Amino acid sequence: MDIRRQIEYWLNGSQDDIEAAAVLLDKRKIRQSLFFAHLTVEKALKAHVSKATETVPPRTHDLLRLAELAGISLEPPRRTFLARLQRYCQEGRYPDFPIKTPDLDKAQAELDMARETRSWLVKQLT
Repeated sequence: MDIRRQIEYWLNGSQDDIEAAAVLLDKRKIRQSLFFAHLTVEKALKAHVSKATETVPPRTHDLLRLAELAGISLEPPRRTFLARLQRYCQEGRYPDFPIKTPDLDKAQAELDMARETRSWLVKQLT
């Protein structure tokens, strides 16, 4: 297996998803934007898992589990953010997992933090 290609695949997807999240938020599609923000971070973490395990990452959407599999140490604020971002993934997939959709300003802050988290993860890969 070509691990470099795996890492590249996940990072390219992560970049595409953060761009999609921004477009969705511009259109005031908050729930969908935050779902893509979650995908952004998930795919960046899967790049790390690929590198750490030299295999295809598991089919999970659990950000904290992916960070654990990748051996990434998370400071409490980042761990809290990942746990919060996780809810948007679940809410977007499962109708029986309702959460209150944040207002536009809060959604923008979440998107900004997802973008920053992605950058932080990408820098650790180089």
